Parts: sequence; structure tokens; C-alpha cells
Amino acid sequence: MKPKAGRFLIPASLAIAIVVVAFNAWLAYGAVRALLDSEELVEHTWQVILQVERIMSLVKDAETGNRGYLITGDDTYLQPYRVARRELPGELDRFQAMSADNPQQQARIVEMRARVQAKLTLLQQGIDLRRDDMTDTVQALVLSGTGKDEMDSLRAIADAMESEERGLLSVRTADAHSDSVRATTTLAFATVLDLLLILIVWRFLAKERSLRMAAEEAREGLVVAHAETAARAEEIRQLNETLEQRVNLRTAELEITNRELEAFSYSVSHDLRAPLRTIDGFSLALEEDYAEVVDDAGRDFIRRIRSGVQRMGTLIDALLQLSRIMRGEMNREMVDLSQLAESVAAGLQEEVEGPPMEFRIEPGLRASGDLKLLRVALENLMGNAVKFSSRSPSTIVEFGWDADKQARFVRDHGAGFDMHYADKLFHAFNRLHGDKDFQGSGIGLATVARVIHRHHGRIWADGLVDHGATFWFTLG
Repeated sequence: MKPKAGRFLIPASLAIAIVVVAFNAWLAYGAVRALLDSEELVEHTWQVILQVERIMSLVKDAETGNRGYLITGDDTYLQPYRVARRELPGELDRFQAMSADNPQQQARIVEMRARVQAKLTLLQQGIDLRRDDMTDTVQALVLSGTGKDEMDSLRAIADAMESEERGLLSVRTADAHSDSVRATTTLAFATVLDLLLILIVWRFLAKERSLRMAAEEAREGLVVAHAETAARAEEIRQLNETLEQRVNLRTAELEITNRELEAFSYSVSHDLRAPLRTIDGFSLALEEDYAEVVDDAGRDFIRRIRSGVQRMGTLIDALLQLSRIMRGEMNREMVDLSQLAESVAAGLQEEVEGPPMEFRIEPGLRASGDLKLLRVALENLMGNAVKFSSRSPSTIVEFGWDADKQARFVRDHGAGFDMHYADKLFHAFNRLHGDKDFQGSGIGLATVARVIHRHHGRIWADGLVDHGATFWFTLG
């Protein structure tokens, strides 16, 4: 191989390798994204079905409690009825929000809301009559069949709702299976391409190595046989100069690559933010100055635009933080982890609104590491613990040392997760909960994993749905 040709062949090979890897990553990401979207639709359909059952359960409980009160006159039987009156409006609103994309379900929920109100009114009339000791009237009301007719109507509406959702469930389950097959096929194809690329690069490097070894052997032979002609000595000198040029060229290429990475980070933090600010500014102007010009649908579109822009800004911040953690220098020192956790907890107490929070932090935990990176890790772990406990009556977050596992841990008693998906926790953009349940960028745990790995440690998690989660980590 000619030296000049070799200089251009190496960058060309690297460029081809980068293009192939990027193409594989794009294919895999698209397939996995489609699979996740399908699984999210299936999960959403199940939630809608469960919501219908929840509404009917409340109505049945109200009717049962009312019947017990009419028979005995004991107010304790009215507890399910009171709970139903308090919770049914919210449950109906929740179903209406969950099925906002289905016009047929929207029509049914309007009819169900009216039937539920009529049913509750009828139950209240029975209670009032019973309290007035109008036993004959109560008996006539119970035997009139009106309550049964209302309940039959409600059941018919609920059955229609559930039938509609189960039909959607069948379609979406089939789509999820199709996407799963597609994702598997795509990943297999990408793997084969990557293996082929590795083989080609390995053969190229082996050939390059053999060429270098041959050049070194030739130079050693010339040194030993110093009686060679001046022309041979000039050839060796030229060979050495060529080798030095190639080293300088590769060094320059690495510097260019580093500058491109820095330019990319700058572009993300500045150039991408400028159009986002423009979009957010003009959409805010539309929302404030032209609210009366557009209809409700238009105002809803504007709110969605602003929400998407703000989410994009948050995602950019998370990606930049992940990039800085991967490339920044580490400054190791002895860090008081307990004190650091207390500081993070104080910040969360000020920033987060919701149920009362209790932080149980074991004192005296210390470790060698980078203070800034460890703060980022604890902020993400403890922030997640608070976020996923927001639907619990109270928030309890623990930080301490597990002697059996020889690891530090952050534990909560919130939403938890399915261990079947535990291997996805620490990868970017892999979220086990949708934005409707808990908002987030999908970068936080990936950032924590990078911090722990940079400290030559290990991180893993254990959880149970609706029973909290525990994250353990070690520091090397």
C-alpha cells in the first residue's frame, strides 16, 4: 500500500464505519421506539378498561350501602355511598380524559355521567325518606323498579365502553406483536452488519500492523547492516518522515474530532435554544394576545406547542449534563455523602410541592469521589424517589448503607416498577412510566449510571409495582 493512499484510506474507513454504526443505531432506535409506543397503547387500553370497572364498582358499592341503610336505618351503611358521591365525579372525569381521542367513548361518558347522577339522586331520595321514617314510601321506591332500571342502563353503557376498549386492545396487541417481531429482526440485522464491519476493520488493522512491523524490521536491518548504500539510508529517512507525518495527521484528526464534539455541544446549548425560544415566545404571544381570536381547539394547540417546546428544553439540558459527565475531568476528594444527601433533601423540600416528605438519612457515610458528580447522582436518585412517591399519602425517602450488599442505597415507597424491565432502567430514553403518570426526560438514571461507572462502581435496582423501589450503588 502506498503511504499517501494509506493516509486517505484510514479516515475513509473510519467515516464508513461511523456511517454504518449510525445507520444501525437509527434502525434499532426506530424499531424499539415503535415497540415501546405499541406497548404504551396496550397499557393505556387496559387502564381505560380498569377505569370503567372502577366507576361501576363505586356505583355498586353506593347502591349496596344505600340498601343496607334503608333496611336497618344504621348510618354506618352509608359510608360506601358517601365515598361514591365524593369520588365518582373525579373518576368520570379521569375516564373522559383517558378516552379523549375516542368520540364514541366521549358520547358514552356523557350518557353515563347523566345516569350516574340520576342513580345517586334516586339513592338520596331513599335516604331522605328513610330519615323521615316514611317506611311505606321507601318500600314503594325500592320496589318500583326505577333503581334497577337505572342500574341496568349503567351496566349496558359500561359493557359498551368495555367492548369498545377490548376491540382496541385486540388490535393494539396485534400491533405490539408485529412491532416486537420487527424490532427483533432489525436488531439482528444491525448486529450482523456490525459484526461484518468489525471483521473488515480487524482485517484492515491486521494488514496495517503487518505493514508497520515490516517497516520496523526493514529499519532494524538497515541499522545492523550500516554498510548499505546512501540511497538505502535516504529511503529509511523518507520512511521515517512518512510515518511521522501519518502520526501528525492522525493527531490532527483527533483534535478536529474533539473540536467538532465541542462545537456540537455549543450548538445544542445555544443554536438549538434560539429557535426554541422563538417558538415559545411567539406561542406565548398567541396565547396571551389572540386568545379570543382562536377557538378552544386552537388554544389547546397553542398550549401543546408550548408544552412541547419546554419539554424539548428540559431534554436538551439533560443531554448536555450527560455529555459533560462523560467528558469532564474528575477531581477526587473525601466526600461526606450523608451531608450531601441532607443538602439535596433540603433542596427538594423547597422545590417540590405535594404530600409531606420525610427523609431518613443515615449519618457518617463517606466516600472518595468527585463532589459535583456525586451531587448530580444523588439529586437524580432522590428526586426520582420523591417524584414516584407523589401519589402516595406521604413521601418517605431513605439513604443509607446496606451491610449485606456492601453498598449504599436510596429507597422509596412509591410507584415502584416491574422487575421484568429492570435492564432498561439505566439506558437513555427508556422509561417505565408514561408522561401521563410521571413526567421526566428519560435521562436521569442514565446520568446516574455514567457517574457511578466513572467512579469504577456498580449500580442496580430492585422494585415492586406500587410497593416502592431501592437503588444500590458502589464507588470504586
